[in-house]
Amino acid sequence: MQTRFPPEALADPAMATSEGVIRKCVHCGFCTATCPTYVLLGDENDSPRGRIYLIKDMLENGRKPGPETVKHVDRCLSCLACMTTCPSGVNYMHLVDHARAYIHENYQRPWHERAVRRLLAWVLPYPGRMRLALEWAPLARPLVPVLKRISALRPVAAMLELAPGKVPAPAPMEPVQVAGARARVALLQGCAEPVLSPEVRAATLRLLERAGCEVVFAQGEGCCGALVHHMGREADALDAARRNVDAWMREIEGKGLDAVIVTTSGCGTTIKDYGHMLRADPAYAEKAARVSALAMDVSEFLAKHGLPAVSPRALTVAYHPPCSLQHGQKVTEAPKRLLAEAGFTVRLPAEAHLCCGSAGTYNILQSELASQLGARKAERLGALEADVIATGNVGCAVQIARNSGLPVVHTVELLDWATGGPTPQALNP
Repeated sequence: MQTRFPPEALADPAMATSEGVIRKCVHCGFCTATCPTYVLLGDENDSPRGRIYLIKDMLENGRKPGPETVKHVDRCLSCLACMTTCPSGVNYMHLVDHARAYIHENYQRPWHERAVRRLLAWVLPYPGRMRLALEWAPLARPLVPVLKRISALRPVAAMLELAPGKVPAPAPMEPVQVAGARARVALLQGCAEPVLSPEVRAATLRLLERAGCEVVFAQGEGCCGALVHHMGREADALDAARRNVDAWMREIEGKGLDAVIVTTSGCGTTIKDYGHMLRADPAYAEKAARVSALAMDVSEFLAKHGLPAVSPRALTVAYHPPCSLQHGQKVTEAPKRLLAEAGFTVRLPAEAHLCCGSAGTYNILQSELASQLGARKAERLGALEADVIATGNVGCAVQIARNSGLPVVHTVELLDWATGGPTPQALNP
């Protein structure tokens, strides 16, 4: 695609990166076939190609974002299926992330949208605040029908509907010491997952210990920054990235690390991109690139290092590949292969490339589209006649469980069970 960015605009590294991304687009339209919002709405502006045109016009001309452009960029899930199918190598992720940051800085949203976004940024990245909010949510749930009738308050209704009926008790997070360890790894402690699904971390620790790994928790680490990054709050996202880089570098420069293990694939995609996010920061560029190179999804790590001894379980698993794992990180075969090695029969649904509609805060901020995608995904998974649904991202698990009658577990829970761990909680009668 031809561009005419003024030279002074290209002095900004983010603008120069976006210009390079836009120039790679050749208008072919392959992306439209795999874009969830285009599949649902059939609107060119709700396809990656259409959004690229809108973003190009906004950035190239230094325009204040208009409501239409903001609407269509907001509707993007950042599922990155378009990057999997693009024959030209367009890095749509970096472009839409920049567009969101530009919108955040240059567009005045209605007060109620600003309030909801600030609330999400203040609560979700902090486990203590999130747990408190979820514990109080049942008191307000009777108001959901009223809130849904007021457009400005629909995101609040969506939050209340997503809240679990009972918040799980926290799981102990003790480092794992193994004599003669095969590898020394740091496990991302995270924010939403330990509150919503503490059993995932417990299963991961048991599994890594059986695999002969020493597991540490880096002091000072916090939320990876993905949640605020995808809302365009770039300063907050970069602060989170710097904090985590510092935390992991202390481990790397101390006793060393073989990997930074991530059990929530949305976080993994962002951490693997720290090198790009901090490329213009002379104090962090090299360190961030080093951390990004060590980041691995737990399935990616186990596929490389091997599973412990297995006691096969005769269950059929419907595997849902999270978008952030299959499109964002290009990790496609490892989870399926590990489940098969553990004795499970693995089935993949039709339209496995399409997003379930969770996408971080998307099922709050774009709840109607998210609900359609969630129902569609649950229907495809249900058609497999499996015993259980497995996935690798807490957001996907919550979204699918809302729409499916089948138990939903993290992949590591099944692998832990098959290698000597307890039966996953979701499978207990």
